[in-house]
Amino acid sequence: MASDCEISNVFGWNLTEMNTERILSPAAIHEYLETRPAGIRWREWVRRRQYLMTRFHQRSRPLLVIAHFFRDRRAARKIALAIEQDWNETPKSCQDAYDEILFRAPGLIVIQLRQRNVCKCLGHRHPAVREAPFAEPHEAFLGTEIGEIDLAYQDIDKWHPLPLSDSALDAKFLEGSRLEEFHERQFRLKILSIILHEINHLVSPQEDETTVRQRSLTFYRETMAHYAENAISTLSLTIDRSFSRFG
Repeated sequence: MASDCEISNVFGWNLTEMNTERILSPAAIHEYLETRPAGIRWREWVRRRQYLMTRFHQRSRPLLVIAHFFRDRRAARKIALAIEQDWNETPKSCQDAYDEILFRAPGLIVIQLRQRNVCKCLGHRHPAVREAPFAEPHEAFLGTEIGEIDLAYQDIDKWHPLPLSDSALDAKFLEGSRLEEFHERQFRLKILSIILHEINHLVSPQEDETTVRQRSLTFYRETMAHYAENAISTLSLTIDRSFSRFG
């Protein structure tokens, strides 16, 4: 039976400068998932349930497990890219806003990936872990606290957190024929902001929703502005070089 568990590692997790004591091992969790009773693994295979493990770049915790169906594997890989690559490219001030939250987060967080939520919400924090392989203690988890959230990625794709500025950027990139690239990055940054929003709720469930939302919207706005500034300057340089051939 083919493995339904993968470890995403865009940059290579270099933890040599971190305290590696009792850091969750993706390999150990992979082994646990692959050595469960055959009947359990068969049912998951029939359902096409899969798991993709990832981490924020240069952070030992939390370890994130994206639980998804085979049909949603492309979306799962985009989410892993957002966590590993886009997070690494965000301004330090944006990362600092979530530094304490990520430090206090459960050591392992399951992300249940959905296409849509019936309630139309973009995501939720779960009071208890529902994903079966992670709902009960196991030695592979090293006694680590486990949290769980869900994401409705198709609803997030259609979500317009900042309609006016997003439309203005749409027009900018359309002029440069890089609209598809812009939408891909925009989707991943929206996903990233919702993940951070729900982790915030996991860490501080009593914190006012307005405060949590403002923090995640600020993250999205500033990371989008940073990306757009760099991308547009590159676009302008490309256009200038193209025209220089006709000078």
